[in-house]
Amino acid sequence: MTDPEAPVETAPVETAPVEDLLRELAPQVVGVLTRRFGDFTAAEDAVQEALLAAAVQWPGEGIPGNPRGWLIQVAQRRMTEEVRSEQARRRREDRVARQVPADRRAAPAADTVDTAGQDDTLTLLFLCCHPVLAPASALALALRCVGGLTTAEIARAFMVPEATMGQRISRAKQRIKASGVPFRLPETDGWAERLDAVLHVLYLIFNEGYATSVGDHLQRVELSREAIRLTRAVHALLPDDSEVTGLLALMLLTHARSPARTGPGGELIPLAEQDRGRWDGAAVTEGIALITAALPRGPVGPYQVQAAVAAVHDEAATAADTDWPQILALYGVLEGISKNPVVSLNRVVATAMVHGPQAGLDALEALAPDPRLTGHHRVTVVRAHLLEMAGDRTAAAELFRAASRATASLPERHHLAIRAARLTDPGPSA
Repeated sequence: MTDPEAPVETAPVETAPVEDLLRELAPQVVGVLTRRFGDFTAAEDAVQEALLAAAVQWPGEGIPGNPRGWLIQVAQRRMTEEVRSEQARRRREDRVARQVPADRRAAPAADTVDTAGQDDTLTLLFLCCHPVLAPASALALALRCVGGLTTAEIARAFMVPEATMGQRISRAKQRIKASGVPFRLPETDGWAERLDAVLHVLYLIFNEGYATSVGDHLQRVELSREAIRLTRAVHALLPDDSEVTGLLALMLLTHARSPARTGPGGELIPLAEQDRGRWDGAAVTEGIALITAALPRGPVGPYQVQAAVAAVHDEAATAADTDWPQILALYGVLEGISKNPVVSLNRVVATAMVHGPQAGLDALEALAPDPRLTGHHRVTVVRAHLLEMAGDRTAAAELFRAASRATASLPERHHLAIRAARLTDPGPSA
């Protein structure tokens, strides 16, 4: 019988972007090897080496016809070599003997047929969010192993040094390993204690895909789609959970705008200037239906309120038709249940849209004592926007330039620099 996981002939690289494909397959391969060998830490380390090998070989040699099987084979070989090494032979063999069923010890690949095509990503996500870990460690580990974010990207999100984040992730893996927790979805009564972390991870993965924090591209659409896929899977497990439904609605309503967020050259197009005819109407319809059904069930949580805000934006035929008083009211509710500085900044903008730029500037000034916003370029962008609304073009241009220098996202940097240039351009002479 042909092994369905075995590598076969290669295909041209252009059949799929290597980086996107590796990010998609990594958690699946970690899941297969964790299930097979019972060692999450060793599996994750081995898969990282296989990913590195693929990133080097595939662009030149072509993507294998079965890339998932290629990664499994290379990572499994790496784990087998570790098992056989003189230095770790006894310790590793003992652990494998305890954790791997007897009928699979002699030939680890014997279960390949059973796991072919099986996606363990959701199981891996719940494992990373195990209650033995502190919430911050669970988030970091899941973003690394499931979201495919680099340690540097996660460190920026948590605003800590990369070395510190690397140590945190390493300790988290060791805690999971020491706990001896089996690699399977928890029983129904065990979901609640992990659900907040699971939803937060999915939210962060989606956001990194929708607005990439660093690099040449504004969006990593494949990352957003994966977050939506996993959230759908959680929703299938918990269809009556209002916050799960709210998160799925939020993702759909936000991702629906993706086709209109960039121009022909990849430049950023702000919401107010987007061609709403390019939005994904089916996603908008589904998202609105989900949040409409979720809100009456309660209790109302932050994902539901954010989805309601997104729905108000998406229901407006034009930017001028946006119901800003309703959005301002929703942000007031959101601030009451989620002490998030980004929410506060969004409320400032909504305040200006309803009550004028000076009211927005006053509200922004009230946020100055919050240390989480100190030096953040988003604050500079909001202040520049409000000053532009107030007619102070010179001050606004200066702040847009400062914000442009502070962001690590090249599309955002270019967009802010263009806004500054437009404000200082005197236009054609009379």
